[in-house]
Amino acid sequence: MVDSRLLALTAITLAVSFGTAYSVAYGTYLDTSDPLVAHLAHPLAKSHYWARKSNVLNVYFIKKAWGWTSALFLLSWGTRNPSSRSLSQLVQWLVETACWITFTSWFFGPAVIDRLALASGGECLIPLPSGQQVTVPIEYCFTRSKITPATHPDVFTTSLVLPEGWTGVPRLQRGHDVSGHIFLLTMSILFLSDQLRISLRSGSSNGWHKIAIVLNLALISVWLFSSYITSVYFHSPLEKLTGYGGSFLAIFSVSNFLP
Repeated sequence: MVDSRLLALTAITLAVSFGTAYSVAYGTYLDTSDPLVAHLAHPLAKSHYWARKSNVLNVYFIKKAWGWTSALFLLSWGTRNPSSRSLSQLVQWLVETACWITFTSWFFGPAVIDRLALASGGECLIPLPSGQQVTVPIEYCFTRSKITPATHPDVFTTSLVLPEGWTGVPRLQRGHDVSGHIFLLTMSILFLSDQLRISLRSGSSNGWHKIAIVLNLALISVWLFSSYITSVYFHSPLEKLTGYGGSFLAIFSVSNFLP
């Protein structure tokens, strides 16, 4: 039987590679590190549905990717034959969850992805309705604070005219913005393929576990398509490459992914 892990590895590599190549050949990607365009809608948003940040996959799946992946893992683990269910599989999931938190949310303060952006020249900027950028202290980006002229009068000059009730959310820009989506989607695909291998090897006849296997395959397919459209429309090629590479550091550090 062909190893599901190697199939998944090949599939995600092709999805990211072809998506990135297409984005370069046709100029479809949006450089999310560029402060002049990062806060704007994608130039192709009106004609290409998947270029919209509001597309259904991004809103309901990609932004909650590890939640979906975790839920399916727990379903698979809980319905698996007791002989093929182990504590080490739960530990693996917990460590991968810690990798997700460390990379995207918190690492003794700012997440790793934010620390990398800052170390590579990132600045904390607020895009204004006029297109101007206002630089603010870096801690506003780390806390993701909402800023208004009323709450932070020291940030805005009196010459700036802003709409009543306007609120700005600062963001790190100009640094190297590692693709968190590619990182998380790649890690999810490789993690689920490892769990799928265990399920197929166990030969369980449990009806619930068969449903879990089908859902596993379906979610891997959704993540592969999501990886492709992310590669086509968002991030520079290098940012996608580092997101892809970073996922390997996470998955290979704790899993039995290699034969």
